[in-house]
Amino acid sequence: MSAFSRFTALAQTLPATVPFVGPEAIERNRGLAVKARIGANESGFGPAPSVLEAMREAAATTWMYSDPENFELREALALHHGVSRDNIAIGGGIDGLLGEIARLIIEPGTPVVTSLGGYPTFNYHVNGFDGRLVPVPYAGDREHLDGLLDAVRRENAPLVYFANPDNPMGSWWDAESVVAFARALPESTLLILDEAYGETAPAGTIPSIDALIGQPNILRMRTFSKAYGLAGARIGYAIGTLGNAQAFDKIRNHFGMARVSVQAALAALKDQAYLSDVIARIGASRERISRLAHANGLNPLASATNFVTIDCGRDGTHAKAIVDGLMEHGVFIRMPGIAPLNRCVRISVGPDNDMALLEEALPQVLKAVGGRQ
Repeated sequence: MSAFSRFTALAQTLPATVPFVGPEAIERNRGLAVKARIGANESGFGPAPSVLEAMREAAATTWMYSDPENFELREALALHHGVSRDNIAIGGGIDGLLGEIARLIIEPGTPVVTSLGGYPTFNYHVNGFDGRLVPVPYAGDREHLDGLLDAVRRENAPLVYFANPDNPMGSWWDAESVVAFARALPESTLLILDEAYGETAPAGTIPSIDALIGQPNILRMRTFSKAYGLAGARIGYAIGTLGNAQAFDKIRNHFGMARVSVQAALAALKDQAYLSDVIARIGASRERISRLAHANGLNPLASATNFVTIDCGRDGTHAKAIVDGLMEHGVFIRMPGIAPLNRCVRISVGPDNDMALLEEALPQVLKAVGGRQ
């Protein structure tokens, strides 16, 4: 099929792609039903009942645009974190904010430092603005802080992406190391500190807000998609200095937020008791996945997230056979996309029914693919 001839030169060279193949596409393409959706790091535990009630009430107002200044949500987040509302920018999940940051900073050929095998949606946005990715391999299944810093200095890069805790490996650095890394960066380099899994991390992982709030070359990214159970609502936010937070107003979609989603986020923030309960359930499910892996001769990696990455002991071909085999049983999981990380599979936590399906299917799949080490 032909395309319009006056797309930009960059748009004409980019592939039409989706960074992640969704379970819906797998169902369509393979004719299989997903019975246990434990591959996308969503929260199968769902949002709080109070949040669902707030969404039902807000549905009647969905004929109205949402407040383009996102005032109420920024105010609530500011109170939650102990900052000014002017330190907060709201967006359509962290993914949407990453695209806006790319638009603010990246010009053709701009060097951008990230981890090789890290979050692919960030790479997608960099490519979409014709940036030049500078990937740094992981070290010991953790993002390599010294390597990232060396690459920033070598390339004079204006942008570096670092997720703590990390996706896809579930690993993490302690807060002291994160702060030291941030302060060692050149003032001309903006750090995107992705803390999507901050709620599920061990104590001492996430730096205090005060530790970094005054540093103008840092944007900290948070989301309601993980522990709060609102992945489908698409609510993310950035915490930064006044100038950084307000920079989004130059290029963002001001009517991009849904009223129902905003009310869901407000209700979720109020129900911290439910969040605490869910975090405990996430921890218990993580342990259950780890025990299952050990029982089947696999090596689960320590995780600070709502998933467990499991070393399958061979290579990407073998790991993919496990992913595909589990899908034959209706169990949807994922795997990292780059060697040597792709020797692993990644399994999201989930409710008991999902875990039971996984426990039943995994031994059968490993037997079929010769999976025990």
